[in-house]
Amino acid sequence: MNISGASTHTIFAIATGPVQGAIAVMRVSGPESGKILKALCGALPPPRHASVRALTYEGDVLDHALILWLPGPRSYTGEDSFELHLHAGPAIIEAVAQALVHLGGRPAEPGEFTRRAVQAGRMDILQAEAIADLIEAETQAQRHQALRQADGALSQLYTGWAARLRQILAQQEALIDFPDEELPPEVEGALIEECRALAQEMQAHLADERGEIVRDGLKIVLAGAPNVGKSSLLNALSGQDAAIVTQKAGTTRDAISVEWMIEGIRVRLIDTAGLRETEDEIEAEGIRRTMQHVEKADVLFHLVGPGDETPLLAPHAVKLRTKTDLTPAQGGELGVHTQDEAGLTPLREWLKAHLATLMVQRGTPPLTRARHRAGLQEAQQHLTHALEASWPEVRGEELRLAMQAIGRLTGHVDVEALLDTIFGQFCIGK
Repeated sequence: MNISGASTHTIFAIATGPVQGAIAVMRVSGPESGKILKALCGALPPPRHASVRALTYEGDVLDHALILWLPGPRSYTGEDSFELHLHAGPAIIEAVAQALVHLGGRPAEPGEFTRRAVQAGRMDILQAEAIADLIEAETQAQRHQALRQADGALSQLYTGWAARLRQILAQQEALIDFPDEELPPEVEGALIEECRALAQEMQAHLADERGEIVRDGLKIVLAGAPNVGKSSLLNALSGQDAAIVTQKAGTTRDAISVEWMIEGIRVRLIDTAGLRETEDEIEAEGIRRTMQHVEKADVLFHLVGPGDETPLLAPHAVKLRTKTDLTPAQGGELGVHTQDEAGLTPLREWLKAHLATLMVQRGTPPLTRARHRAGLQEAQQHLTHALEASWPEVRGEELRLAMQAIGRLTGHVDVEALLDTIFGQFCIGK
């Protein structure tokens, strides 16, 4: 792994959150951990056994704390580490922090504990990103997904692809380096078929957007003509008086969004400006923005009123017949009205069924971040170029570039600059 080696500084940070509580956990990691812990409590406790000790520095009792001594490499960071479970008073935390500094420690930078775990080979970058996602998880779907990634499901998939690429590249190098050895023609054929199969697997993986939707939330867009019921539906579904509802066409001139949870998934519902021809400059800008939301929607509902047979806005749109209390929906159509809760039931049931599919942990684990998508798109592009190459040397170079793109996802090549970006997003104590 092309990551810088052992750390020379001993770092510390509060691992518990900013909310005041009874206990605050101070984490310490680095080569001087054992020396510092001895200085604080007199002797090292048995490894991985909780002990209550008095913490003292220069004759002053700082606290009576529960202590865990975690010698490397069997620790989170792979280094000698310890935890101090302190009483959470600000004065205690400050006194212990000052003592740690005087004894040779320094405050940790954002993500530095997890960065050291990656440097020590305790996890790869994909698993480290999952730890960040797990800390920030707000829904059960996010929690399940982050745990699966932290357990290495995505790492195993990408590592397997990298291993297959290495095998393909080795065969290609043999064809280049030993042209006179009369290698069987089926060697090149098998190489190309494996390359094509790998590109197809990556394409299928890129087409699966479940992971990004679970992590970032599902964007549902309501679009249609003016006065078709978009704002009323937004208010009724969310239970909020978020959008102004009037009989005047063109009331909504900019997108209005609300967030709530359905089936353990965060949903962002967006009401958009009504679509029509207009000379009003402000309304026209709102309509332009509506079309931007239409293109980016995870779920697009094209709302149509009674008797309206306007063609769907986009191939991925779902027709939603409104005001069904006045005119019932036609056979097979999804209908809704906002006069009572029963009028919303068909739409709520449709949304629950759709969102339930995102909760199913089936088959290949989905990618979860834009970084993953960009890396895989690059790898697949190089595989496509390799398949199109007529010169063996060009094909070999494209295969190498594809393998490097996959390697950057897990952190096995050229990742130092990448680490700064990733771990800079972590909280201080992780």
